[in-house]
Amino acid sequence: MRNFKRILLGVFVLLLMLVILAFVLENQQSVSLLFLGLAGPHMPVSLLMVLALLVGMLIGPLLGWFLGRSSRATRKRLV
Repeated sequence: MRNFKRILLGVFVLLLMLVILAFVLENQQSVSLLFLGLAGPHMPVSLLMVLALLVGMLIGPLLGWFLGRSSRATRKRLV
């Protein structure tokens, strides 16, 4: 059973890598983003999407930790 889980995990990781590779290869056109009047450098769409994903993966847990911490402090003051 343990080996089956490892094989299943390996197949899943391999499929995920293939999907990411296909996404990157299909989105090579270069774009420049404009945000609040500031223009960014020309980069492939896939790179911008991966950067947005990584930023979200960093901000999400930090925001959850901060909000969880502040709600715990509020509950401690109420008790």
